[in-house]
Amino acid sequence: MLNSAGAQSKRSRLEHKMNREVIVLSLFLLICCFVSGLGMGLWLERHEDQLQNLPYYGKTHRNYYGYNGKLGESIFAFLSSLISFQIMIPISLYISMELVRLGQSYFMIRDVEMYDKETNTRLQCRALNINEDLGQVKFVLSDKTGTLTENKMEFRFASIFGENYESTDDPEETFGSRENELATESTGGVSWKPKAGVKVDPRLVQILKESTSSLQRNMVHDYLLTLAACNTVVPTKIKLTSSGNLEMEVAIAADEEIALVEYQGESPDEQALVAAAASYGYTLVERTSNYIVINVLGQRMTFELLGMHEFDSIRKCMSVIVKCPNGQVKVLVKGADSALLKKISLSEKTTHIAGERQAQVLFDTQMHLDMYSNKGLRTLVVGVRELSDSEFTNWQQLYAKANASVSERATLLQEAAQAVENDLILLGATGIEDKLQDGVPETISTLRNAGIKVWVLTGDKQETAISIGFSCALLTHDMKQIIINASDKQQCHDAIKAAKEAYVQVDNRHRMFRASGRSYDFATELPGGPEKVTELSNASLSRPFSQRMKLDSFRSINSSRADSGRSRHGRLLALIIDGNSLVHALDKDLEQELFDLATACQVVICCRVAPLQKAGIVSLVKRKSKEMTLAIGDGANDVSMIQMADVGVGISGQEGRQAVLASDFALGQFRFLQRLLLIHGHLNYRRLGYMVLYNFYRNAVLVMLLFWYTLYTAFSTSPAITQWSLVLYSVIYTSVPTIAVAIMDRNLSPQTLLKYPGLYKSGQENESYSKLLFWLTMLDTLWQSLVLFYAPYLTFRHSTIDIWSIGSIWIISVVILVNLHLAMDVEHYTWITHLAIWGSIVATYICLIVLDLLTDDDSLVYYGTIFNIAGTANYWLDIFLIIVTALLPRFVLKIVKQKIWPSDVDIAREEEIRKG
Repeated sequence: MLNSAGAQSKRSRLEHKMNREVIVLSLFLLICCFVSGLGMGLWLERHEDQLQNLPYYGKTHRNYYGYNGKLGESIFAFLSSLISFQIMIPISLYISMELVRLGQSYFMIRDVEMYDKETNTRLQCRALNINEDLGQVKFVLSDKTGTLTENKMEFRFASIFGENYESTDDPEETFGSRENELATESTGGVSWKPKAGVKVDPRLVQILKESTSSLQRNMVHDYLLTLAACNTVVPTKIKLTSSGNLEMEVAIAADEEIALVEYQGESPDEQALVAAAASYGYTLVERTSNYIVINVLGQRMTFELLGMHEFDSIRKCMSVIVKCPNGQVKVLVKGADSALLKKISLSEKTTHIAGERQAQVLFDTQMHLDMYSNKGLRTLVVGVRELSDSEFTNWQQLYAKANASVSERATLLQEAAQAVENDLILLGATGIEDKLQDGVPETISTLRNAGIKVWVLTGDKQETAISIGFSCALLTHDMKQIIINASDKQQCHDAIKAAKEAYVQVDNRHRMFRASGRSYDFATELPGGPEKVTELSNASLSRPFSQRMKLDSFRSINSSRADSGRSRHGRLLALIIDGNSLVHALDKDLEQELFDLATACQVVICCRVAPLQKAGIVSLVKRKSKEMTLAIGDGANDVSMIQMADVGVGISGQEGRQAVLASDFALGQFRFLQRLLLIHGHLNYRRLGYMVLYNFYRNAVLVMLLFWYTLYTAFSTSPAITQWSLVLYSVIYTSVPTIAVAIMDRNLSPQTLLKYPGLYKSGQENESYSKLLFWLTMLDTLWQSLVLFYAPYLTFRHSTIDIWSIGSIWIISVVILVNLHLAMDVEHYTWITHLAIWGSIVATYICLIVLDLLTDDDSLVYYGTIFNIAGTANYWLDIFLIIVTALLPRFVLKIVKQKIWPSDVDIAREEEIRKG
């Protein structure tokens, strides 16, 4: 149930940075208010001899507001300024961001290119507050099974007592052919439907047909019996109802009307193994908590289920204890080769098999395991043990004690399991194929071209992981492989240190990791001394912009400008490390060394890792690199990793919905990840980054205008702009265009973003939001506010214009200015964008007219102001002068940057415009 919890609450990195800028704006607000309060006190001090003749101050006039003295008035001015200037704190920005994220999520969900027909699933946005983080991902940490692969298992190889059997590709030799029909009962009452198509080996079929007992025949029997019984698979019957519908319910052996049996299990692996056993005549018919019914070559047998030890990440195996029809008590075990091979007995006394024969079987089985792993298959080892009466009694007592315990049940169950999971007879091994999903190699290649490092964290064998790495284009044959398999902490430390000295040079000043040297397998060899390191020059790490400005060589955008995973000979590095090594490498005293080595490599593959180790690796990358991490998986064992990462992505696969329920985003296929990141992530980050800066500018420019006004009005906080206009400024006048542009705008088409994955680096390099951009925006805001205030002031300073008339000029000017500022930055116009921007200006005029026609006591003072001032030429001249003067510096700098210092995005946009 813990794995079924929803996604953890996360906050985007952009929002964290935005909060930092909000604090800066809050301090600036306090400074402005302090200046107003101090200015009021100094003004009163300087005009103290005139206060008797001033309204609201002197005793001879009606003291309506009351005079509170210089200190009191200063405090009052500070608090009044705080109220008037509070728009500087963009509270509405948080609401606008949520609306924008909701709109962005709608278009992400509606993207038909991320719809999976096979599972009938769309993208799910389960966390609406980290959309923009998708545009800054630097590390993708992926599970293998069910994430890169289909998790549709097909039984391909069986190693039984030293002999290798494999599925035939001959359709005549598949189960169901007249010659090999072993599983169907003689009465014809039962047929079966495996989860995946199973093909049989004629040699193994022939052994099963032998009537005489032999050692090989007995080993095959125990092997197939273990596949059929050592699992949690439940057989279900499927029948056609009278209404024509298919119904499914748990199969019962006594039911003679079973037309079809299908297996339902916790994992596709178990279903494939049970289906394989059924294909050779060992059909699981019924399972209860007390017994198991198996149809063995047409003869129905009932095995009493005495106990079960389920798989866990410590033992890495599963076992069942059954009482056979002949009275024998057997322990049937299957599990990972790294754990189970250590429990094999070679003693003739315990196994009643010649020690030399057992040693040969062990050697042959290991050879077969290596062969299966090199083919990229998933492997399991199968073993059996016959318990004596005393051994069974001892185990039964331990098992009963563990089940009765409340606080230490897990520990006691492990002790009970260890009491019988030893001195096993090695039956053989299995090889199951799990095919890659469509588009996985292309997706990984695209992500790497986008500057994203892809790490694979899997529980499979090292050879299997390497084979899959080559299949999915994660590994290439020109890569230098650094392999670390350490059994203790000292060996792990020596291996990592030697690899780091041979391949990585750390620049402590800039924390840049550079690769050099040659490849070693650190499981068997440690270099005596590091090879001389030749530093990569800065010129080789980054290409100058001048070489990328020509559109003819535009494809250079795809090349990495700072590839820290290359050796001095230009070859990439790949780190392959197993779970045993990670147990020691993730300790505090070794984790920095591991991080330096891993980040110096372009590819990292961690094999035989436990779920908590996956989370530990993600945590290490987050803490040490400060880069954005994305974890993607499909099963319950990936939940901790998904929740630990900055962005968690779940795959709707074959292993339930635990990963989806714990994720921030859910996909149907791994290949959709490139569209999620390169298109939606890039656009979402750019839109929200611009939106935050624009909101800071939009609010600050009005506050600065009001502040300049107080300097000329004896620091009075009574603004020339009506209170209604100040309220509507962030509600109607300027809010809708901000939201519309943040949802609809795009700088490049999806086709261009996919064609040139290197454009994604703009998000990794914070091109849309940074401290520099914030301060440049504030500098531009300062200039525009000065133009806004002084243009009408200089125009009307010698006239008899009232404050409400000049306030009308200011409010309409600032609305038009900020909307044109936004319009100048829009890169993809739609009719919604046009309607939002120009409609807001029209709506502002309508609101001003309506407000100026109000005749209540508070509004009567500015009755008809807009009609009077709009009839003069200076009104329209001032608006035109303000817009041109305020926006001219920004316009010039924008043109100069695009022509002289263009970014990759600018180059791509120019090419897109040129091609139409």
